[in-house]
Amino acid sequence: MSADRPLIAIALLAALSLAACGRPTSDGETPETGGVEKAASAPLTEAQKAALLAELPEPYRSADLERGEALYAMCRSCHTYVEGGANLTGPNLWGTFGVKAAHIAGFNYSDALRESGLTWDAATMDKWIENPRGLVEGTKMSYVGMKSPEDRAALVAWLKVNTSPAK
Repeated sequence: MSADRPLIAIALLAALSLAACGRPTSDGETPETGGVEKAASAPLTEAQKAALLAELPEPYRSADLERGEALYAMCRSCHTYVEGGANLTGPNLWGTFGVKAAHIAGFNYSDALRESGLTWDAATMDKWIENPRGLVEGTKMSYVGMKSPEDRAALVAWLKVNTSPAK
């Protein structure tokens, strides 16, 4: 039973997060916009996923994508990730890797994040997920952070594969 406690805690956190702000419904409609997100591109093939993962350094390259998808449940109440997806409390994450922080025109980022000079690569994303306020003091992001390096690696890898155009 004690081995199940971390999974139960993650499931509970995910459920609480989903009950929070702006979670898209199953058809892509969001309560804030009443609109429907642009349909995602065709699912990536295993070869395309492998090509995107190959761009990452270890430990992200060999991380568990299924675990990353489960962990993304904590992010979904505030972020969408599909191309053309809506901004919610947080910005849409499509196309995040390789670009400067605060890159979405019209999204109300904190001054601290706009002035941070960060570029979203795997290492920076890892530090952000670990402790957003520790990386950028004054950020509006209220997420407290993810302590497990393995969980962060899985989430970063999943984000890379699911927020990047196919290679």
